[in-house]
Amino acid sequence: MMSSFSPPKPKTRLRGVVFDMDGTLTVPVIDFPAMYRAVLGEDEYKRVKAENPTGIDILHHIESWSPDLQRHAYQTIADFERQGLDRLQIMPGTAQLCGFLDSKKIRSSSTVFKITFSPALSREFRPYKPDPGPLLHICSTWEVQPNEVMMVACGKRAGAFTCLLDETGRYSADDFTKSNLQPDFRVSSLTEVLSILEANFDLIP
Repeated sequence: MMSSFSPPKPKTRLRGVVFDMDGTLTVPVIDFPAMYRAVLGEDEYKRVKAENPTGIDILHHIESWSPDLQRHAYQTIADFERQGLDRLQIMPGTAQLCGFLDSKKIRSSSTVFKITFSPALSREFRPYKPDPGPLLHICSTWEVQPNEVMMVACGKRAGAFTCLLDETGRYSADDFTKSNLQPDFRVSSLTEVLSILEANFDLIP
């Protein structure tokens, strides 16, 4: 009896990994619901939250406000972020994953503690995520195509591979069906990202 042989499916080339920061590279320490309430007010917060079950895009929401209201909102956000910096902790698995990327000479972007990423974009960069603009800017800086990059947290709209870090099982499949932004991979720790990269991609600088 002759047995058929199917050659393994070629892996996709991956040249860069882009990280979101809070809740991905760092342990979440900011009380986002409290921050959103402080910025929006209780009634508006409840309305916006009901319309956005996967999360509130606060920066886009306040962009249409008057300059005075925007200044007050940004100051409130900055106050919460400043409090969070005092308790900032690196996410378990970050050093191991970043060391692996460095060993493969794979580009990475973001910033946290003494680990250096380039480029590192802050909220001053416009347009805000989840608009694809920030990720496309990083790809242009690296001189790579979006489909040669993975975004750990968000990035589907830019055409990149996406990996959702969901430590607590917060998100369900239905959450992403509504937005049509289902991530390509889903993990509960950064250590799992390393395994996904090795199993699914040719890591070529």
